[in-house]
Amino acid sequence: MDPVPQTRPQTAPALRRAPVQQRSAERLARILDACAVLLDETGYERLSTRAVAVRAGVPIGSVYRFFGNKRAMVAALALRNLDRYAERVSERLAATPLLDAHGAIDGVLDEFIAMKRTVPGFALVDFGVPAALPGEASDSSPGSTPGSTPGNTSDEASGAEGGTAIGDGDGEDEGDGEGGSRGEVEDPNRLVAERICALLATHLGRPADEELHRKVLVGVETADALVRLAFRADPAGDPALVDETRLLLHAYLGPSLS
Repeated sequence: MDPVPQTRPQTAPALRRAPVQQRSAERLARILDACAVLLDETGYERLSTRAVAVRAGVPIGSVYRFFGNKRAMVAALALRNLDRYAERVSERLAATPLLDAHGAIDGVLDEFIAMKRTVPGFALVDFGVPAALPGEASDSSPGSTPGSTPGNTSDEASGAEGGTAIGDGDGEDEGDGEGGSRGEVEDPNRLVAERICALLATHLGRPADEELHRKVLVGVETADALVRLAFRADPAGDPALVDETRLLLHAYLGPSLS
């Protein structure tokens, strides 16, 4: 069976500019990798673009080339997580083409749980940005992205001021068009539901109609709440609560997918 086709990757909209060279793409990946590791070490509140630059081994200007502030950077990480989650689900479904509806649901849930347990930063930032901190209101001033912080006293402000830190002097990606300035992941559970709905519908040979979209969205919202509860009860995910989540999804989504 051919790999299950995926919907369009969602990573680009969170970037100030999209990389067009391999070196630039690798640098962006190092920045997001460093961001993920630091989220586990410091949490979102103490995360800073300067610390990410140091951990990634890149100039601070390289961070501001892609992101106006840390919120936009975390949004890009969340969207990369979504792309990687969809890839994992797609590969799992393709590897077991005879999976029935319950087996497909298990694959969707199991990959989410596995990422919660193993992927750096995913326990705090899966597919959405944490709630804004006090003073972290949206700012639409020139050179900033939605979600940037007016009057921020951290290093986000110093790098974005006047746009002077965006170019770090290496000439990399000069002339790129703006790659989108959205600094938030808008309604992340809806994005997850859209990706999962397309994957399940293709795997099970049924149309991704309005009813299925609605059912999958309800399933995603419910599973998200229950999995968060499971990981609050146990850092590794309380097995009993995970099992309850599985049973609920089987009962609710199974008939629609069969």
